[in-house]
Amino acid sequence: MPRNPRYDILFEPVKIGPVTAKNRFYQVPHCTGMGYDLPHSVSRLRELKGEGGWGVINTEYCSMHWSSEDAPYRLCALWDDNDIKTQSLTTEKIKRHGALAGVELWHGGNHSPNRWSRETPLSPSGSTQHAVFPMQTRAMDKEDIRNLRRWQVQAAKRAKRAGFDIVYVYAGHGYLPFQFITQRWNQRTDEYGGSIENRSRLLREMIEETKDAIGDTCAVAVRLAVDELLGADGVQAAEEGEAVISLLAELPDLWDVNVSYVDNDSLSSRFGPEAHQEKFTGFVKKLTTKPVVGVGRFTSPDTMVDQVKRGVLDFIGAARPSIADPFIPKKIDEGAEEDIRECIGCNICRAQNNTGVPIRCTQNPTMGEEYRRGWHPEIMNPKNGYAEDPVLVVGAGPAGLECAMSLAKRGYDVALADAARELGGRLNFEPKLPTLSAWVRVRDYRLGQIAKLSNIEIFRESRMDKAGLLESGYKHIILATGATWRRDGVGHNNYFAVPGMDRANVLTPDDIMKGKSVSGDVIVYDDDQYYMAAVIAEKLVQAGCNVTFVTPGLDVASWSLYTDEQFKVQVRLMKLGIKLVLTHRLAAWKGDHGVFACNYTGAEKRINGTTLVSATSRLSDDALYLDLKADEAARKEAGILTLKNIGDADVPGAIVHAVYAGHKAAREFGEVIDPDQFPFKRELVFVK
Repeated sequence: MPRNPRYDILFEPVKIGPVTAKNRFYQVPHCTGMGYDLPHSVSRLRELKGEGGWGVINTEYCSMHWSSEDAPYRLCALWDDNDIKTQSLTTEKIKRHGALAGVELWHGGNHSPNRWSRETPLSPSGSTQHAVFPMQTRAMDKEDIRNLRRWQVQAAKRAKRAGFDIVYVYAGHGYLPFQFITQRWNQRTDEYGGSIENRSRLLREMIEETKDAIGDTCAVAVRLAVDELLGADGVQAAEEGEAVISLLAELPDLWDVNVSYVDNDSLSSRFGPEAHQEKFTGFVKKLTTKPVVGVGRFTSPDTMVDQVKRGVLDFIGAARPSIADPFIPKKIDEGAEEDIRECIGCNICRAQNNTGVPIRCTQNPTMGEEYRRGWHPEIMNPKNGYAEDPVLVVGAGPAGLECAMSLAKRGYDVALADAARELGGRLNFEPKLPTLSAWVRVRDYRLGQIAKLSNIEIFRESRMDKAGLLESGYKHIILATGATWRRDGVGHNNYFAVPGMDRANVLTPDDIMKGKSVSGDVIVYDDDQYYMAAVIAEKLVQAGCNVTFVTPGLDVASWSLYTDEQFKVQVRLMKLGIKLVLTHRLAAWKGDHGVFACNYTGAEKRINGTTLVSATSRLSDDALYLDLKADEAARKEAGILTLKNIGDADVPGAIVHAVYAGHKAAREFGEVIDPDQFPFKRELVFVK
């Protein structure tokens, strides 16, 4: 289809100093969990965004010097000539598709504990690390500052040699140049401290010296956090943010503006809508003639156009949306915006980086698998074995929907059966809980794609049993029958059933999501320690319940620390008036109260309640699979050649795991899989 004319403005070229971007789609720097350890993986990931039509594609944070590293988290580096070779892989692949390649040169300062290099950590005034670490930082003297400026220039020259078109001076996310700007970390009394002019002096010098070194052919961009969202305790947009932009307005070739820190910049959909940063960064265009890029989890082309037309941004910046769908620009350009795989803001991508492993995405199961498995986000491998046989997929939750859609895109005829009338499984319930509404996009994208495919037949309200499967005539059956929340209290901290859990006033999240009415004093017990118990607690408060939240965790929703949400989740529950009891596991339920044991001392505590809602672990609905698998003779007589169990029915997990399992099953169907061979490429350094 032709492009909708109202989106033409997004495809205008924009000049950035000595280079020109072909359009306004700008993949801002974002982490991949790959860095210099996996150069082929990261370069292929960026290349696919080039193929997807982005005008500018940047690296993740790229260390300018070995005094700034972040082990065990992976990053890029430009420390020496070998790094030039590594980074050249990325620039070459980005440029194949007409995009500009950008590099975010980074020094972390007090964000760099240097666990690997063991170099002395630096900061403007000497301080503790930004996170708990048993080593502080050294206050930088004038020689340290000169060294930092030299390292920036040296890395910038290497970046130019590596083929980058845009080179960053990075003063965002609380890193070293920004640390000079904020008075929380800069209490210097020399020309680099005190007034805002002095506190921005280092940034000015780094910009000027970088431009002098490479500005003839490379654009110099500045990434600046204009607000720390700490009120008077930190940098505020209306004060230091505006002051820094005003002082340096015309120096860089581009301003890339955001808020600090990453948990605010990458705000999950649970805590902020699309374009949420405009209220902090919207002033920048008024103070500079240079192009401005900003972010805000942009997924709607209409919102993108609105940002440009109102003069808020020149470039539409994206990290997470470009992860969920690397082909957003191309889809808009081809009039296929309804095919955009919209980011749901779950921050699973952030969780992977925060655990030091390659990036993953709930919406895009190919993310991180572009090189090692050869997966393409828009192209499925064509059907291979069993090419003439239809496939029956049982269960239309996230795994089943993804599997059926992907099999059909490979060219297989697919039957999709589900016991319910409404397809979606858990995706019909969880997005109705407080703050999770954006997650319904996982279901809606797949239903939209399935509706366009003529080789998928859907059977609603079709609960399958063993006899029905044996009589179905299908030779290939994939079961995606999901999982249910346990009622017996077994979770991370209880390995055996908790006494008293068979009482009628013990409920699970499934009961609440399916409309079970609850009132009075409710105890929500969380030994899942991700999002479910917290949103259930919020829903119960909205229903008028008095809620006590008990968890064996050290804090509320412990695992959401990795999705950058934990602090915000706990604040929300506290503001709702929910009583929190931490580090206590459920020992028994007595009907009108629970007995909870301290993790450390074993001391027991009584907590009264009329109802207990237990969010612990889940049980796979795998009885059908196990029954059919055990009856080999019946399968043979029925002509069943392949049987597979996937998603939560195989191993319960988060939605990201179910989607991935469905995609993997579809990719591998009909292929020869050797269980003794690596299913993916490994990037290794070989010793000669």
